[in-house]
Amino acid sequence: MTLSTRVAFFSQDQLELMKARVFEMLEQRGVKMDHPEVLSLMDNAGATVDFDSKNVCFAKDFLEAQISQAPTKITLMGRNGANGVKIPRDDGTFYTRTNTGAQSWIDLESGKYRPITASDVVDWARLADRLEEISICAFPVPGDVPTATPDVHALNLMLQNVEKHVWVQPYTQESVDYLINLAIAAAGGEQALRVTPLVSFITCSLTPLEFKCMDLDIILKCARNGIPLHACSLPGAGATAPITVPGVVLLSVAEILAMLAVAQVVQPGIPVIATPLIFSTDMMTGRSLQSSAESMQGAALAVQFIKAAFGIPTHTYGIGSDSPLSDGQCMSEGALRSMLIGLSGADILGAAGQLEVATTISPVQLAVDNEVLGLVRRMISNLTFDDDSLAWADFLTVEPGGNFLTGDHTLRHCRDGLMPTNFTRMTREDWNKEGQNDLVARATEYCKDLLEKAAPPNLPDHVIREMDSIVEKADKQLG
Repeated sequence: MTLSTRVAFFSQDQLELMKARVFEMLEQRGVKMDHPEVLSLMDNAGATVDFDSKNVCFAKDFLEAQISQAPTKITLMGRNGANGVKIPRDDGTFYTRTNTGAQSWIDLESGKYRPITASDVVDWARLADRLEEISICAFPVPGDVPTATPDVHALNLMLQNVEKHVWVQPYTQESVDYLINLAIAAAGGEQALRVTPLVSFITCSLTPLEFKCMDLDIILKCARNGIPLHACSLPGAGATAPITVPGVVLLSVAEILAMLAVAQVVQPGIPVIATPLIFSTDMMTGRSLQSSAESMQGAALAVQFIKAAFGIPTHTYGIGSDSPLSDGQCMSEGALRSMLIGLSGADILGAAGQLEVATTISPVQLAVDNEVLGLVRRMISNLTFDDDSLAWADFLTVEPGGNFLTGDHTLRHCRDGLMPTNFTRMTREDWNKEGQNDLVARATEYCKDLLEKAAPPNLPDHVIREMDSIVEKADKQLG
C-alpha cells in the first residue's frame, strides 16, 4: 500500500490529459508576443512565428527541449551570499515571501488605513528582515515619491535595509534597466550578481495568452544578466480565464510555459520559477477574489500540476485574505490557504502581510502571518521514524499507570516543540492579569519592539552613493 503525504487533486490519467492539452494549446493556438526582438529570437530558435499577428506557436518537441534546460534546483541569495534560499527546501517544506505591489498601509500606531510612504517601505523592509519565517522580501508602492519611479525608489530602500533575497516587480518598461543597475550596485558588480543573485524579477502574462513588450523585456534583460525569473500568470476565473478550476489552471500553466520557453531561448539554464497566481471573479459584484475556495483550489492544483508534469519549482500566494481587516475572516482565510498551498508542495508561499486581495499591507498582519506560516511548516515537515522518535526504550521501562514526564527522553526533547511568539497559551486568569490583549494587540507591540531595535545593514558609503545616484538619474530621465 502506497500512502500519499500531500493533498492530490488529480489522478495520473487526469494529469496526462492536462499535460496533453497544454502542449496542444501552445502548438495549435499559441500566444501573442508584442516584442520585435523576442519574435526574431523565437523564430531563429525554431518556434513558429507570424510576424504580422505577433503570434508564436510552440511545437511539442521544441517546448520540451526548452523545459529540459530549465533548472529543477535553484538557489537565491541575500546580501553577501547569506540567507540562501535553496529550492527545493531540504526539509520538504517551503520558503515564504512578503506581499508586493500594495499601495495602502494599515498604520502601526493608529491602525488607520492610508497610502504607503517611503518611510513605510523602510519599516516593511526592516521588519521582514527580522521575522524568522520570511525568506524573500518584496517591496510595496510608496506614494510620496515621483510618480514615474516608485519601483526604483522602493527597490533602493529595500536593498539598503534588508539582508535577505529581494523580489522585484517593475512597474514600467523604462524602469527595468534602473532596477537591474541597482541590483548590480548592491551586489558589487555584474559578475557578483550572477554568482550570488540577491534579487529575482517577476514577469507577467496579459491573460489570456498575450505578453506585453514590458514583460518580455524583463525576460530578455534579466536572462542576459543572470537574474532568476518568476514567470507569473494572473488569470481571473470567469473573466480573463475559464470559470472552471481545471480550465483556469490550464490557461495559467500554458502562459507560464511560454514565458519559460522565451527565457531559455535567451539564456539556456536561466532559473525560472513557475508562479501561477489564480484569482476568481465574484459573479455578483465583478470583484476579483484571491481567497475564495475556487482560487485556493486553483492555486493548489496549478502548483501540483506544474511540479508533477514538468518538475519546475513553484511559487504562488500562500497566505492572505479578501477581507480589508485583520479580523476573523482574514485569519481563517490565511490559515486555510497556507495549509492547503503548503500541502500542495509549493516551493515559495507568497504574499505575507496582505489584506484586501493584496492591495493593502499591514505590519501587524505580517507578524501574524509569519507565525502562521511557521506553524504550517512545522505541521507538514517530514517526521523521523526510529527508536528514539518512537520512545521505544521508555516503552520498555515505564510501568503501566506510570508517566513519561520524568524520563530522560522527555528531557532531551522538551524544547523541540514550536514555541509561539504572539499566539497565547495562557489561562483566562493569566490573560486577564496581562490586560486581556488579543492577537492583533500582541502582534502590534511585537512589531513596535522589533522596529525599535532594528538597524539597517552596514553598507559601504560608496555603494549607497552609487545606488542613490541611480535613483536620481531615473527621476531625472523618466520623470
